[in-house]
Amino acid sequence: MGFDQYHEPAHELPEQTRTFARMIASLGEEAEAINWYEQRISVEKDESAKAIMQNAQKEEFKHFGMDLEFLLRQKPLWRETLQAILFKEGSITELGEKGEKAAE
Repeated sequence: MGFDQYHEPAHELPEQTRTFARMIASLGEEAEAINWYEQRISVEKDESAKAIMQNAQKEEFKHFGMDLEFLLRQKPLWRETLQAILFKEGSITELGEKGEKAAE
C-alpha cells in the first residue's frame, strides 16, 4: 500500500497532521473490513465459519470505535456535532441539522 492519504507533501505536514491522516485511513479500513464481514456472514452457510466471522467483525467494530474516539478527541467540534446525532431517537437528518447548528 502506498502513502496516498496525503494531499500535501508529507515532509511539510506536522506530525500531528500525519497521525490524524493515519487514523482517518485506519477508520476507513475498519469500516471496509466490517462491510466485508457483513457480506461474508450474510452468505455463509457453515455455522462454525459464520460464528468465527461474526467474532472477527466484532473486533473490527471495536477498532472502528477506538479510531473514531481518537479522532473525536482531536476535533472537539466533531464531538459536539456527533453528540447531537448519535444514540438519539428521531429523524437522523433532523438530528444532523441540529448537530451542525450546535457546533457553529
